Amino acid sequence: MFLRFGFLLFSALVFAQNTTAVNFTSCQSMLEINPVKRNVTGDVTYQFTVKSTVDSIRIDAQKMEFSQVLLNGKPVPFKNNNKQFILYQGYQLGENTLQLHYEAFPTQTMYFVNWDFSPKVQTPEQVQGQIWTQGQGKYTSHWLPSFDDPNEKVIFSTTVRFQKSFTVVSNGQLIQQKSIGDDIEWQYQMTQPMSSYLVALAIGHYQKRTLFSKNGVPLEQYYEAEDAARIEPTYRYSKQIMDYLTKEIGVKYPWKIYRQVPVRDFLYAGMENTTTTIFSREYLVDSVGFNDRNYVNVNAHELAHQWFGDLVTAQSGKDHWLQEGFATYYALLAEKEIFGADYFYNKLFQSAQQLIQAAKTDSIPVLNPKASTLSFYQKGAWALHVIRENIGAKAFQKAVKSYLKKYQYTNVITANFLAEVNKVAPQFNTQSFQRRWLESVEFPREEAFVLLRKNKTMEQYLQLRNRPIALTQRDSLMYWMNGKFAAPLKELLLYQQKNARFEDREFLLQAALKTDDVAVRQTVAATTTEFPESFRTTFETLMDDPSYETQEMALYTLWKNAPSDRERYLEKYKNRIGFLNKNLRLAYLNLAYMQATDVQQKSVFYRELLHYTSTNYDSDLQQNALNVLLNLNLKTPEVLKSLVYASSSHRWQFVKFAKDKLRELIKQDEYKTTLEGFIPSLPIREKTQLQRLLVEGKSL
Repeated sequence: MFLRFGFLLFSALVFAQNTTAVNFTSCQSMLEINPVKRNVTGDVTYQFTVKSTVDSIRIDAQKMEFSQVLLNGKPVPFKNNNKQFILYQGYQLGENTLQLHYEAFPTQTMYFVNWDFSPKVQTPEQVQGQIWTQGQGKYTSHWLPSFDDPNEKVIFSTTVRFQKSFTVVSNGQLIQQKSIGDDIEWQYQMTQPMSSYLVALAIGHYQKRTLFSKNGVPLEQYYEAEDAARIEPTYRYSKQIMDYLTKEIGVKYPWKIYRQVPVRDFLYAGMENTTTTIFSREYLVDSVGFNDRNYVNVNAHELAHQWFGDLVTAQSGKDHWLQEGFATYYALLAEKEIFGADYFYNKLFQSAQQLIQAAKTDSIPVLNPKASTLSFYQKGAWALHVIRENIGAKAFQKAVKSYLKKYQYTNVITANFLAEVNKVAPQFNTQSFQRRWLESVEFPREEAFVLLRKNKTMEQYLQLRNRPIALTQRDSLMYWMNGKFAAPLKELLLYQQKNARFEDREFLLQAALKTDDVAVRQTVAATTTEFPESFRTTFETLMDDPSYETQEMALYTLWKNAPSDRERYLEKYKNRIGFLNKNLRLAYLNLAYMQATDVQQKSVFYRELLHYTSTNYDSDLQQNALNVLLNLNLKTPEVLKSLVYASSSHRWQFVKFAKDKLRELIKQDEYKTTLEGFIPSLPIREKTQLQRLLVEGKSL
């Protein structure tokens, strides 16, 4: 369907400019967004004060066109270098007013999802057209003239006018919502400053529920109508996480509201925009899916960022760990509160293993803007754990509280935080700590494992890991499997024996299945690919486990081991869907297609699989469906065209998948010819991508 253009009114007050000469004090912008053309036009008015002589006034503006530029009511010359809007003359000491009109075609930062559809196929209520933004690492200046420097802290008040069938979400409190013809005007207001990369906008067909924290902070949880049954499992523990972090950090939540908005085809797991976290819709789960993958860690991580990153922001990429390390560590602490100490230490152990392995090739330390994500997040979290364990939880909280209070709404470097640690724990050598954990590329393995062994279960785990129990020691194995021990210990036993003969380890598998622990039973499914007929009935119980991953593994394993019962298995699974990416439905269609002998039946299964490759579906589902089709060797023109459209997605992971597959196909003349035939009818983005791949193929 064709969506009418939306109108947005932004109003911003600049809290502090990172220059002593110029101070922007306010900004008002009227914006128009066209989701079909994917462009933004706007009229912007800036108020700023010139405190001393300067040679230029600069505003970041990526690939924007400007016109009707007035300074203090008069036309003025300006320069636009496609990165910045620059004034060299016309301003005066004291107060100034800048008015300008601009147009932008953002190729990043603002994304338009599911606007390519036919009104004959879906109604406006069913079509999930969305607009959302992602500023970190992408620059808000691609769609709004602003400041890319995170040291520039701004107070935003945002008024958005858009079509009535949509909900508009931005930063701050919703001050007013009123109808204007076929539109609704939404006015959001911040009362404290934030960096421009944290400006957020999400537009979609949303509903919401609202909870309240212990301190009365509204917790708004958004969802699309079709996901209503997933709301409780998805947002489970949200109030508990807010209450825990507020108490543990020791500083009250710094804003007046907190909301979370799932969006389709998000670039990352989540983004901590001030007051308004945007996260991937892939994390929406029902009560069964919660046992496999859930939003709890991302939920806690993005909420922790409201203090670490939003309230106090790193001055540069060098100190990025002050945001990601803190958010990662406090998310782990929140999970410890919810799932227990054993869970917490197991997660620390897993990250330690990753860091030990990465240190073999990673030559960039934490205190470097080019450090890896693993270093910023996991090594940063480990560094904080080391401090907390060495100086004690109370002293650590005191240092963090002082750090946040002292630098609230400003920007920091690592020395600022370590200075607060020194104040509460002068005996702790922060210089030595910094060398070992932040400036060295090595992971201090011995120091970390001393801390891990403080947990009894982790001590037992490491003992079993270093000294596996032989299958001949049946009594010892049964002691661990039948005892009241944590699931990771039992999973470890199963993985250690996975290569043994089935007959020798069957007793262990039987005991593991009787634990009724979802994770332990899933490990049985993962480590048992072949078994005798006598074990089949027992293995079939895995098909009904409260785990979509276990159910999928069980189906494929049984399909392989019991050909005579394939029809029964298909009948059992034919109405199952699984996650949002329809993992169980795709598994059914895959196997049903292979099992079918009737051409018409095969066509029905093929058509459904092809349907899921449509751009109106989330890219995770599209990719999984394309994988099934390609593995079935159904490389039809329709499948090839879906791959071409996938190659122009905004999600780099999906683009890489599509391009890799197309490169393979281009090597074969029959597919190359088919792809070349698409070019005249393709939209410009898809045409450009395909032409590049074809040229690349000729050069190989």
